Amino acid sequence: MGDMGDRATPLLGSLLFVVVVPGTVAVLIPAAITRWTLAAWGSWPLVVAISAGLIIAGAGVLLHAVWRFAVEGRGTPSPTAPTEQLVVSGAYRHVRNPMYVAVASLIGGQALLSPSLGIVLYLALFAVAVTAFVRFYEEPTLQAAHGESYHRYQEAVPRWVPRLRPWPGPTRPDAV
Repeated sequence: MGDMGDRATPLLGSLLFVVVVPGTVAVLIPAAITRWTLAAWGSWPLVVAISAGLIIAGAGVLLHAVWRFAVEGRGTPSPTAPTEQLVVSGAYRHVRNPMYVAVASLIGGQALLSPSLGIVLYLALFAVAVTAFVRFYEEPTLQAAHGESYHRYQEAVPRWVPRLRPWPGPTRPDAV
């Protein structure tokens, strides 16, 4: 199978992960909370435009980041099948955690349209849970796996708030 076989497994694993995890966290749970009802102000064109922008941007960044994990990192976003290589290109040149930022954007876009305080509280809970997971599990795990390369990347690229200009560092993880 060669190169395509090498890429098919991470791509399929990543697709399954995206459907199950972000699909549940960013779509099913918010839908259950809001029952997909709109607030009166949710019909205002500006609110709809901002919400749509957050949802479209979040979905695009999420899919882009997952693609990078599968193709460049040769792994999945799941801790059970992590990447072989540190991914430092694409959206990862702007922010270290684009998938979490993207999911927050998806939830935030829905929160703008919803009359529910529940969705706002859910977004806050998501932020707290993800911050703890990243700080106490992901970062130490990446540091252990990639050593000085991850440390240099960590110092150059912010955790949550994207850099306006991409990090000018190398796009290949072995060159970090």
